[in-house]
Amino acid sequence: MFAILFVTQRAALTVGAFVGTFFVALIIGRLLKRRAGVRLGVLYQLFCLTVAFYAALAVYGVHATWRNHIGAAAILLSTAFVVALVNRCLWDWYFENRKRTPIPHFLREVMAGVIFLIVLLFVLSIGYHAENQLKGVLAGSGVIAIILGFAGQNFFAGIIAGMSIQLNRPYKVGDWLKVGETYGEVTEINWRSTRLCTNDNIYLDIPNNEIVKSTIINLHYPTEIHAMRIRVGIDYNVPPNQVKDTLARAAQTAVNVLPEPKVRVFLVDFADYAMIYEIKFYMGNHARLNETNDAIRTNVWYELKRQRIKIPYPIRTLQLERRPAKSLPEGQEEARAILRGEPLFQCLADGQIDNLVERSDLNHFGRGERVIEEGADGESMFILLRGYAQVSVVKNESTIPVATLSSGDCFGEMSLLTGEKRSATVRAERDCYVMEIGKDVMGEVIRESPDCLKQLSELLAKRRMETEGILKDAATSAADQEAKQREYTATFLHRLTTFFAL
Repeated sequence: MFAILFVTQRAALTVGAFVGTFFVALIIGRLLKRRAGVRLGVLYQLFCLTVAFYAALAVYGVHATWRNHIGAAAILLSTAFVVALVNRCLWDWYFENRKRTPIPHFLREVMAGVIFLIVLLFVLSIGYHAENQLKGVLAGSGVIAIILGFAGQNFFAGIIAGMSIQLNRPYKVGDWLKVGETYGEVTEINWRSTRLCTNDNIYLDIPNNEIVKSTIINLHYPTEIHAMRIRVGIDYNVPPNQVKDTLARAAQTAVNVLPEPKVRVFLVDFADYAMIYEIKFYMGNHARLNETNDAIRTNVWYELKRQRIKIPYPIRTLQLERRPAKSLPEGQEEARAILRGEPLFQCLADGQIDNLVERSDLNHFGRGERVIEEGADGESMFILLRGYAQVSVVKNESTIPVATLSSGDCFGEMSLLTGEKRSATVRAERDCYVMEIGKDVMGEVIRESPDCLKQLSELLAKRRMETEGILKDAATSAADQEAKQREYTATFLHRLTTFFAL
């Protein structure tokens, strides 16, 4: 036991002499290069290794003839040719030029050290085979090598894994990865680890030997277009096809959701208190995930609210609501007051306006949503009860804002009364609460008051003339304006009669 310990101590001193001499010589070379401008290359590094080798032999007490030393030195120095050949053919030509894979300077030095080590073992086995004392050096060095091997196991495993990642390129800087349950953007790939940055700006430094053990999902390969999914629970009483159409329509118009491939909705589970639907949508850069999810969920809420579809409370939650027995739905009183002041409806009695309001729909529209779209078919008009909306038209492929609507404004009446396509786009600038009056409801009111047809025709004719600028045109005589008024009135009377089948 004492003999083994003694040999190990001598081996440690020998290795220490080798490492110390090498680094001292290397530092001297670096000082000469920086301060004196002396350019030293691979030959000087081999010289440092050779000096360190002979220093270690001297410390251990190995004696050999000068011929052995000269031969060993010549063989060790010849490795410069081998290292240069490997750098030129393997690293420069094959990897960097052909494979387009940059090789760091550290890996080149490691390979040069391995080549030197192989040559060194060859020199020891051939040039110093007769020296029995070297057996102790090799035995003691083997013990130290084992200790160092265990100590650097993770480090070298990371280096090897880094080489594999650099060569295979499963991901690159800028890609978004899913590693386990973590999503992150690749910010740096080095030979020891891969660094990721999450959507919360949290940086993760994952050793390469750990990341290669996991299943790596690259969301940006081969392109950054990828699918994500959101789940939502819906009331059991609503038909699945209606829910699918509603959710798809809400998600497709959300910010950052790509138009192609289109959104798809799946019924995935019958849960305790709801039917679970999964919205599958496609997006680009994963960095916008939070904004995209928020936009989809917001649109879903508003669309479900308009379609009277409930997101049920969990079955374990007891919800108690008390309402007055004869309370009116929110917004009906406001709508009733607005309609009484609207010229189009002044021919109607109070009871008819009440009937019109009670049978119309009240809907919510979220900020940025389109209430109506230019060129679309329409058979209804709207009353803006709360919020603001912007009116715009498209000319020469450019969107031009033309007006801003606020509480109390009406729009879409031409489509309601004549069935014309929408002449402009109305988009909610903030959350809006609107009443929609449909053709069926308006048709019953007109049938009850046929005298209103003439008054409605005259109002529509006047609005059309205002839109066309006829009333403001000084070149148009009063007689021409009156003739135009009669012509438009007759046209609208015919269209009203036809549209409502009177």
